[in-house]
Amino acid sequence: MIKTKITEMFGIEHPVIQGGMHYVGFAEMASADANAGGLGIITGLTQKTPDDLAKEIAKCHEMTDKPFGVNLTFLPGFQEPDYPGYIKAIVEGGVKIVETAGRSPEAYMPDLKGAGIKVIHKCTSVRHSLKAEKIGCDAVSVDGFECGGHPGEDDIPNMILLPRAAEELSIPFVASGGMADGRSLIAAMALGAEGMNMGTRFIATEDAPVHQNVKEAIVNASELDTRLIMRSLTNTERVLNNSAVERLMEKANVPIVARNWRPILICGMLMASKVWQDMSSWNVEVSQIFPEYSLKSINRLERIFCSSLKWELYISSSLYAKYYFALRSLTAKKDFRRHNESGAKMGSRMVLFLLHI
Repeated sequence: MIKTKITEMFGIEHPVIQGGMHYVGFAEMASADANAGGLGIITGLTQKTPDDLAKEIAKCHEMTDKPFGVNLTFLPGFQEPDYPGYIKAIVEGGVKIVETAGRSPEAYMPDLKGAGIKVIHKCTSVRHSLKAEKIGCDAVSVDGFECGGHPGEDDIPNMILLPRAAEELSIPFVASGGMADGRSLIAAMALGAEGMNMGTRFIATEDAPVHQNVKEAIVNASELDTRLIMRSLTNTERVLNNSAVERLMEKANVPIVARNWRPILICGMLMASKVWQDMSSWNVEVSQIFPEYSLKSINRLERIFCSSLKWELYISSSLYAKYYFALRSLTAKKDFRRHNESGAKMGSRMVLFLLHI
């Protein structure tokens, strides 16, 4: 057993955290890690409602008497999740550790700290870590460029990032990104970390609710088998390479004609909202904006759209921001359907923006 500031802070035996992962961090995963002496994490937004999260927390309490936490990822979007409701479920469920990610959790810190909850925030840079310290986070998870998912935009690997964090931070931090075994833990601690946060490695465990083929692909992958996507959106993701990723990286050339601009506009809004919200929005939201299109037809349009583009969704960050806020302003109007003329103009520009031609 290794005792560090992190083990003492969270009341765990080993300085190993199973980070929050969408559709992986259920009670089974979190309790297994907790029972093994680490810190298991339930992924809050995987649960569709605060009530669902409350039930998952109760289930985890039945499976372990050890400490575990809940991940809350704060993301911008057309419609935010019920964060106050999720926090209420966490507090009432007796959870004393919350892992936050995405945007700054500053707005919710009074509720979390007022309930005696320890907050560890995931950061991809020293400057973000310092901001987390300033707003009252108890610890941070410093994510190097090696990490799966979102590694940030600075491209700084842990060999450089962790010593810099140790020089600047007063609160304890754990290392994340490329962590996989005891060697990773010792190396991270030598560079100043008080433990490590692992994600991908836990996907390959027996307790992860993931298909065996995916687990075997992770185990059999080499250091050359990941790709970085969505770089031009300033929303970089590191993913395991496969045929779908290869299609995403290809170029497309789709002609724009009078009969297809509106469906492309609709699909453009759908794709933009999904990228902006980290793939967490629902097609039903778009069908509500355009009631003349059924949910079934929206789903079909999305498949055709992505297929036609050969999954090429890259655009420049400046164009993305321009049209995201333009669309957001347009859809905020009381009666969106009255703005057909402006919508048509928006549509032709959105097409160019999406196809990058």
